Amino acid sequence: MADQKSSYTYEELLECSHGRMFGPGNAQLPLPPMLMISRITHISDKGGDHDKGLIKAEFDITPDLWFFPCHFEGDPIMPGCLGLDGAWQLLGFFLGWIGGQGKGRALGVGEVKFSAMVTPAVKKIEYIIQLKRVINRKLVLGVADCTILADGELAYTITDMKVGLQTAEQPA
Repeated sequence: MADQKSSYTYEELLECSHGRMFGPGNAQLPLPPMLMISRITHISDKGGDHDKGLIKAEFDITPDLWFFPCHFEGDPIMPGCLGLDGAWQLLGFFLGWIGGQGKGRALGVGEVKFSAMVTPAVKKIEYIIQLKRVINRKLVLGVADCTILADGELAYTITDMKVGLQTAEQPA
């Protein structure tokens, strides 16, 4: 992966959202407001607890984010599923980044534990994703664990999340 970048700006992530990073029909991030990543600060196919890859990314939290007024009125918190979705987004990005072919699909998760809420007072969440298994053949699959910090405090622990890339010939 020596030719790949090890970090990405928001503008570069938007290029991925528009399908211009990994080529037509390949891994693509969602567009805002569903894009749950502001930047990738580190991505590598080495490192992490299992030496299979490591991703570190951030999402800037502002009080005007679309979900705060409706979840919940008078008691705004970020829906837990959005943090999980951000982790899945990053795992799918990783699979495209290593050259995997196909469109990303979340395939499941082992366990999600919430330790703190993300409120409008939080400034930033950090994703730390450690790859446990990577298959990049006809089948393209990533399995990883993720820790999400809210202003440095543990907010989520996610184990065994799975993302696959699917093509017409090889469904995820």
